Amino acid sequence: MEQQETRVYIVDDDQELCASLAWLLDSVNITSEYYLSVQSFLDEYRRDIPACLVLDVRMPEVGGFQLQEALLADESPIPIIFVSAHGDIKMSVRALQRGALTFIEKPYDPQHMLDVIQDALRVARQRFCERRNRTELQGRIDTLTVREKEILALVLDGLPSKNIAKELGISVKTVDVHRTRIKEKTGAESIAVLVRDILQAGIAVT
Repeated sequence: MEQQETRVYIVDDDQELCASLAWLLDSVNITSEYYLSVQSFLDEYRRDIPACLVLDVRMPEVGGFQLQEALLADESPIPIIFVSAHGDIKMSVRALQRGALTFIEKPYDPQHMLDVIQDALRVARQRFCERRNRTELQGRIDTLTVREKEILALVLDGLPSKNIAKELGISVKTVDVHRTRIKEKTGAESIAVLVRDILQAGIAVT
């Protein structure tokens, strides 16, 4: 996977802990930014680079779980590492069920935190690439005509050209012409590869 700029966001109302973790990350050349409140983080959160989030559970005004829910609602792919000085099993289960990568109790071992963050950044790069590829594929599909989308949807259903022609009341030759145009417009290596990519990306052709 290509090397990309990455970032670690730290959101915790404990400024000393934030500064300490930022220093630790800087010592191994990992770029980080820390925020003492959820709102200050949201004001500067960049969605155009792969990043992970080290997030405290309990903070004044808006807590970590509320931020997690907001990011989920926004379909943000950022991996979350929850930290808490007052964690319990119920908290950790809640965090993990909603997609957090892990839940770490304070005070944490610095080397363990580094290992967890490195893993989170690998996940972030993978999710970022998948999301970018999905957006690009969706953009190519959006260039298709209504008829081409109809035919592609039937191809996705597993129908051969003969059955598609019968379903739409057109000739098999016309279906094959549309299939060729679909392949050209989407830049796909083949219709089979296009079908695979669409299914893997979970894109609905409508």
